Amino acid sequence: MAASTPHPEADTDSVQAGPISLGIDIGGTKIEGVAMDGDKHMLASFRIPTRKGNQAVYDDTVTLIRHLLDQLGPSQGTATVGLGIPGRVDANRGIVDDAVNLGIRHMALGLAVARATGLPVRVENDVNIAALGAASQADDTLVAPGTTPHSEAARDQSRRPASEPGRDGPKALPDQDDHVVAFINLGTGLAAGIIREGRIEHGASGAIGEIGHISVDHHRFPCKCGQCGCLETVASGSAAEALWPGIAHPMPDLIAQASQGNQHAQEVEDIIGHGIALAVQIVALTIDPAVIILGGGMSKIGQPLLDLVTEHLNRSAACSHFIASLSLPDRLRLAPADLPIAAIGAALAGRMAADSRPSDFIGKEIAS
Repeated sequence: MAASTPHPEADTDSVQAGPISLGIDIGGTKIEGVAMDGDKHMLASFRIPTRKGNQAVYDDTVTLIRHLLDQLGPSQGTATVGLGIPGRVDANRGIVDDAVNLGIRHMALGLAVARATGLPVRVENDVNIAALGAASQADDTLVAPGTTPHSEAARDQSRRPASEPGRDGPKALPDQDDHVVAFINLGTGLAAGIIREGRIEHGASGAIGEIGHISVDHHRFPCKCGQCGCLETVASGSAAEALWPGIAHPMPDLIAQASQGNQHAQEVEDIIGHGIALAVQIVALTIDPAVIILGGGMSKIGQPLLDLVTEHLNRSAACSHFIASLSLPDRLRLAPADLPIAAIGAALAGRMAADSRPSDFIGKEIAS
């Protein structure tokens, strides 16, 4: 396994005997893990490069869990594990299917990790755990419209204790029936995670939030799913790479070129901006969340992305009193770029299952 990288500020001196929540985010390029105590203080964090295939993902996940436990030392209390991974996830059985970017067709990940570690494991889709992690920040570290990542307000946000291991950490959402948060993941693909009353919504088949494959775009670009005109073909990182090729991270260059009067850049920016705004409208009109968080790789662009999406939302509002009445720009937030929100969400998912639905764990009989 590649060398792991600890969190630069992790302080395990504050670890006391009590429940420990381990969260592991298994991504296409990296696997990131965090350890949190019962008060949701982040105690340790490690990151390693991702290796592909069932065996490699299993080996690296187990080794990372053991690294985190070793970092915490022998004084730790009982531990739970939450795992986030791309693909179709059967959270009740801990089974992952079609995690294409990881080279996994089918894998009983939850049971395998539970058997290897002796710990109860909860497995969730990666977008869902990122949604839970981002939603747990409430308004403490999310960047709102008009607040740039380098502004004084954003610096105030970044200094808040929620980002400091061993001090105040992610907060649980209040248990309110009307508190719904949507997380739109603008990564290689496009999908949404829905958090209602502080919990992940899965839907009947686990496909809730797969808005990237709603075929609504009039350009009718072909999608890898087999359809044409999927929202993902105009509102994702892969869409930006296809429409503005030749640059590793195209959005900053695209926005800059468009602002300088490049007509082709303006046309492409208009396609992508409209696509993301349409994704926001679809989520708003079907779920009606109080907060809509933009996350994923594209969100790291920061305020320029919020400005672009807001511009297109305002265009729709200008010709529709109904859309204007929804005040969609006011609901938008950017996920914090300096926190491992997906790993935090995985840890929260594992702990929440232990606290209220222990039957949701894989391997609970092994740990008992």
